[in-house]
Amino acid sequence: MARLRKLRQALPCALALLAAVPAAASSGEGIQIFPDVPGSWDAVFSPALFASPLVQLLVLFALLIWPANQLLWRPLLRVFDERGERIAGSRARAEKVASEADDVLGAYEQAVERARRGADADRAKILEGARTEQSQVTADARRAAEAELAAARESIDAALDRARTSLGSAADELGREAAAQVLGRPLS
Repeated sequence: MARLRKLRQALPCALALLAAVPAAASSGEGIQIFPDVPGSWDAVFSPALFASPLVQLLVLFALLIWPANQLLWRPLLRVFDERGERIAGSRARAEKVASEADDVLGAYEQAVERARRGADADRAKILEGARTEQSQVTADARRAAEAELAAARESIDAALDRARTSLGSAADELGREAAAQVLGRPLS
């Protein structure tokens, strides 16, 4: 359908080209750029005037303007307009995507900062728990060491008391033996 319409538009253009009269330069007279137009209105519209190359070119130009406009300029300008619209649409989409990317980047940075703060808080809690546990383990170890030291002191004190008692009885016995030898008789 579009081809048929373009063919109909091109047909008058082709007929105008076929009907064009050869230029006056081929007859040997030379090209006359500005023809001598007679002074009266009757002479302006005379058949001799329409035989001049300038008028023929103007008529041909006027006949070719409409098909050239339909076949060339309007489609070309439409393509330029569509291209401009696509470029504007692409720019708008690119700006929208850039804005969304900035929003996503901002949200990502905020999430990273929240995660960093949360990790710092968790690390501080774990560190505080470890310090508390360390102080508790140290206190328990100190208490256990003090209890063991107290038990060892009690054991040493008991052993010392036993040794004193045993040495006291041994000293008494040795003292009796020594006195018996010095006196030369057994003591009762």
